[in-house]
Amino acid sequence: MFDQILNDMPAGLAAAAGEHDPLRHFALHKARELCVLSDNKVFRNRLPTAIRGNLLDKCPPRGRAQHHERQGRDDMSTTAARENIGFIGLGLMGHGIAKNIVDKGYPLTFLGRKNRKPAEDLLGRGAREAATSKEVAAASDIVFVCVTGSREVEAIIRGPGGLKEGLRKGSVVIDCSTSDPVSTVALAAELKALGIDYVDAPLSRTPKEAWEGTLDAMVGAPDAVFARLKPVIETWAGRIVHIGDTGDGHRMKLLNNFVSLGYAAIYSEALALAQKVGISPSRFDSVIRNGRMDCGFYQTFMRWTLEGDRDAHKFTIANAFKDLTYLESMAGAAGIANPLGNATKNSFATAHAAGPAEQYVPMLATHIGKLNGVDLTPSKDGVKQKI
Repeated sequence: MFDQILNDMPAGLAAAAGEHDPLRHFALHKARELCVLSDNKVFRNRLPTAIRGNLLDKCPPRGRAQHHERQGRDDMSTTAARENIGFIGLGLMGHGIAKNIVDKGYPLTFLGRKNRKPAEDLLGRGAREAATSKEVAAASDIVFVCVTGSREVEAIIRGPGGLKEGLRKGSVVIDCSTSDPVSTVALAAELKALGIDYVDAPLSRTPKEAWEGTLDAMVGAPDAVFARLKPVIETWAGRIVHIGDTGDGHRMKLLNNFVSLGYAAIYSEALALAQKVGISPSRFDSVIRNGRMDCGFYQTFMRWTLEGDRDAHKFTIANAFKDLTYLESMAGAAGIANPLGNATKNSFATAHAAGPAEQYVPMLATHIGKLNGVDLTPSKDGVKQKI
């Protein structure tokens, strides 16, 4: 294996157009990784001259490394040495993602927000705070954006003091939001003209998995760019699927959310009908749970109705409604009828209009119940909950 990598590496470096070319980053990353894993002096000495000096500075032989004060982080630090990471969007998902990036050795510059708790946490872990998106861009090779949707992403990139004003040629912007693929493709073309790559890497699972570093990521990126980014994404994702080129990640995310939110609409209507005909939520659950219709999404969804746990599935009805409008737009552009998608969207539209804004997806059942004259509002510790 070493022989093949060593034979291929000079060609990969020669093909690279410059210091920030994705092929070069990939070759350097793989060499560092092998350098850390190998104590074989012969292997080290056979590395191409173009990278050996850089690598040996970052990756000393084990005897020298034993005296390093941060021995426990050497592996990731050497892998991460050439990539400075920026992060914008320290919300429910973004805080956990950023935490894992900095904890696993990458230099991180983030944009703070009014809620100071995530910022103070990251500063305590060694990250640096910036005052503007432009400042984040100027300090970074790779910038993650994790916000609500396309309108917010466009403002962060194009607005005054935005990323475009600070990004350098060879940089990469990764949108982890659930965005409109039409906007994603347009932004990619706009940044490509400046020598900047744009990648979509939307997420699946919850803030719990974001904190644990076990999210799912659906990545849309050219192959060489994906290879460069994968080690960084691996710091916070347990499952990474390279869907295709830029835009495909967001297309797949909308399809994923259509399935999950479609389940939510079905569960809500089924619970309302069950209650109407005299079957309680707990009896309904006793049949579905551990049967063929059970799944992880069902289990977190039901914790609100059964237990009054409002934080079981922290994804807002407002965001669900937004995503389903993006799905409708995508279906219209593709020329396909999506009656079930529209029915799901309308279920969430009703709940979204009723408010409040920060209610979560499992509370859809309570709204559907109210529309049908049944009370699905749960109790917790003997106290009736509110939405």
